[in-house]
Amino acid sequence: MRLREAQEQVDAWIRQFEEGYWPPLANLARLAEEVGELARELNHHYGSKPKKAGEAPGSVGEELADVLFVVLCLANSLGIDLERELAAVLDKYRRRDAGRWTPRRDGSPDAAPR
Repeated sequence: MRLREAQEQVDAWIRQFEEGYWPPLANLARLAEEVGELARELNHHYGSKPKKAGEAPGSVGEELADVLFVVLCLANSLGIDLERELAAVLDKYRRRDAGRWTPRRDGSPDAAPR
């Protein structure tokens, strides 16, 4: 799914409710909450803080999707086309950081999971 499609689907879901989008600062607080939940899940999976006995397993992917949902809500509420903005940011990184890191010897763009 393209970002534009994701923004459209989120918009259709939000618009079915009278309350609509939350104000930007409320969405920012919500984003901070979701990032905190992502951090907690990452710490359980990869850090030194295991889950408590009996605590249900969580999903890093689900937490990342929750973060993305809030980002899409925030962008929609502000009229921002994330597909266009991400393309511009990727172009900026390609130009700015072209010589910053060591290229892979095999020329492969595939990166091993860390």
